[in-house]
Amino acid sequence: MRHLLRSVRRSLRLSAVFVLAPTMLIAQGAVRRPAVPPPAPAPAPVAAPAVAPAVAGKTLAPSADTLTSRFDVMGIPVILRQVTANNVVAANLYLLGGVRQLTLATEGIENFLLEASERGTAKYPRDVLRNKMALLGSVIGVSPGMDWTTVGLRSTVRNFDSTWAILADRLLAPTLDGAEVELLREQFITGVSQRKDSPDALLDFLADSIAFADHPYALDPIGTAASLKSLTIADLKKYRAEQLVTSRMMLVVVGNVSRTRVEKLVRETLGRLPRGSYVWSLPTAPAEAKGASVVSTKALPTNYLQGYFHGPAANSKDYAALRLACAVLSGRLFFEVRSKRNLSYSVNAPFVERALSMGGLYVTTTSPDEVLNIMIDQVKAMKEGEITEDGLERLVQQFIVTYFLDNETNADQANMLARAELYQGDYRAAARFVEDLRAVTPADIRNASRTYMKNIRWAYVGDPARVTPARLLRF
Repeated sequence: MRHLLRSVRRSLRLSAVFVLAPTMLIAQGAVRRPAVPPPAPAPAPVAAPAVAPAVAGKTLAPSADTLTSRFDVMGIPVILRQVTANNVVAANLYLLGGVRQLTLATEGIENFLLEASERGTAKYPRDVLRNKMALLGSVIGVSPGMDWTTVGLRSTVRNFDSTWAILADRLLAPTLDGAEVELLREQFITGVSQRKDSPDALLDFLADSIAFADHPYALDPIGTAASLKSLTIADLKKYRAEQLVTSRMMLVVVGNVSRTRVEKLVRETLGRLPRGSYVWSLPTAPAEAKGASVVSTKALPTNYLQGYFHGPAANSKDYAALRLACAVLSGRLFFEVRSKRNLSYSVNAPFVERALSMGGLYVTTTSPDEVLNIMIDQVKAMKEGEITEDGLERLVQQFIVTYFLDNETNADQANMLARAELYQGDYRAAARFVEDLRAVTPADIRNASRTYMKNIRWAYVGDPARVTPARLLRF
């Protein structure tokens, strides 16, 4: 049950609405779209980021976003977007590193620790904490991921300070009561064990593991039954002392709050934590590996297939091109597999947005061999042809609409700013998302398909007699 992959898949399966007719993919030699020129820089200078820019040799011009600023408080980078259109404050604290901070023995420890902190702190015993949160009408949630863990706060402007005090005390002084920790452990173990009962959850787990074998991304930020059973309260306390340091933190706040107010809250709470020596960087790419497959036999009404191929790093110029290539492929698979042949209700080519991206192929079907043949043909067509200029323009327009719908809330905007800061070295890169898409040419999409759509590593859940293993290795 991987929160990150499930969230990514949910949003990116929307790309199936981009149903591109076969005529929109034509022979090589189509006229290239000219790149959209960058906008003139805003006159007001913006402070340079303390996080080292991830885009080597590339200078990002200041954007016209006068509502967003970046500053440091006691060594913690803070991005503040002042939004007056609503009464909600979203504050996301990012603990950087994600699974790179874990080992096989400690999978899930950060999530376990942070969730256990909800069971009581030095200032707020469990029942007091829960009653206080209910009265405030606020929410604090933990979301573990591959590149970082997010501790997210949602409150009204009026109750922001009070909610922040609870969040801060959960990090500074969790009680870690033995009985509460054991209860939480049982719940977590039950949850990860039930992963086997859901075909899609099991597929996610298997596909991600085989795609990144021998790489930190193969570790599970939620944990496994074995790792969760072995973790002790002493392990949690040791991890908190070593890993809850300000050098691992970045805070993004979106809402109608002032810089002075945010600075005061951080300085008086999280700023008291040790500095540590962590330095954020993009993870090392995995070694190139040939295609492979893993099969889980299940008696199901349908069969589930998910294959992943490695994509570019988030600071690569190919990132936007592969994102669009996956959207094109999704549309074509939707047309060929579902609309034309009715072989599946759900088929798509997901693009997984991480520091190291992934693209893939997904289908649930009673005829996996037939669908695999179609997928092989469509991947080949992506590599040998080019989408038309009109087709690309329509795709980009639809993509932009979906993008802005997905970033309506303050919390979504916080995540968008964080990804830009950490993946591209500058939060202002978020404002250039549309420009990056419009700069992609049909040839860029074809070249990204040729470069990355290969060596697919598959997970299969269902009847093994229905799939031919050799077909899985033809990509």
